[in-house]
This record gives sequence, structure tokens and C-alpha cells, in this order.
Amino acid sequence: MSRKATDNIIIENARIIFRNFSGKEDKYNRAGDRNFCVIIEDHNDAQRLIEDGWNIRVMPPREEGDEPRHYLQVAVSFKNFPPKVVMVTSQNSPPRVVMAPRRKQTPLDEESIGALDFAEISNVDLIIRPYNWIIQEGTKNEKSGVKAYLKTMYVTIEEDEFAEKYAASEYPQE
Repeated sequence: MSRKATDNIIIENARIIFRNFSGKEDKYNRAGDRNFCVIIEDHNDAQRLIEDGWNIRVMPPREEGDEPRHYLQVAVSFKNFPPKVVMVTSQNSPPRVVMAPRRKQTPLDEESIGALDFAEISNVDLIIRPYNWIIQEGTKNEKSGVKAYLKTMYVTIEEDEFAEKYAASEYPQE
């Protein structure tokens, strides 16, 4: 039997794939199930997570000679413990003030998080919390594991040239 996962997983500069923040029904997803997958870069980290009961999956290599990639599906649920999700964009300084561009943080909720499905993302920092589950406890058919839930995520959006142009209009000249 596997050990119980109790620690959160913290990943900076995470690579996320198979985004479905809107919970749209498709071939691999039931309607309403919001989720995404995060790549586990280090093979040893993936093995430790497997030993702890996390459902780490393996993606076969795309080309001959490449290594298989490990990934973890992460559920995004707003029911019991809503996640803290923040979209980070640049925010130009007011005119006539010379300083580095500031960052604007926009909290996302259940209605707005779907915007991340097609956003051009430049960086993701996240915290994943475990939920230990067990079926038929105390029997020979006992099954257990760890489901991954999003706890916190900061998503930096890659902005185009027009975003900067129109952000400057937020500060009317005096």
C-alpha cells in the first residue's frame, strides 16, 4: 500500500497542458469537470509522487530518442475549497514617470477562469493540494490514491503589442 500524501506540491515555472478551465465537455472530459495537467520535469520527483499515491501518468515520446514525459492531472474545483487563481499582466506606469512596468494582478473566479483555456501563457507558479481517497477500507480489494486539486496559481499572460499601447490610455495625461 502507498504512503499517504500530506504535503502540497509547489511548482514554479510550471508547464501546463490539456487546459480545460471552463469545464467544457469533450472526448476526454465530462461537462463541468475543470482541470489541466502539469508536466513533472524530473523523473525522480515523478517516482516519489507515484510512491506517495499520486496518479502520475506517462506521455510517450513524440520522436524516437526522446524521453517519455510524466504529468499529473489537477482538478480545479470551486465547491469546498475554492482555489486562489490570479492572472498577472503588465501595467504601464503613468506617463512622465520613469520606472519599470508594474504588474497588474486580476483574481479569477468560477465565471472568469475559463479565459485561461486559450490564453498565451508565459509563466505559471502553482500549489497543488492532495486529497487522499480510499475505497473499501479494510478489505482485500481496498484501493487508495491521491487526487490533485489546485490550491493557488499565478498565471502570467504573454501580451501583444496592442496591450501595451492601450494600457497607457488608463492614465490620462494631466
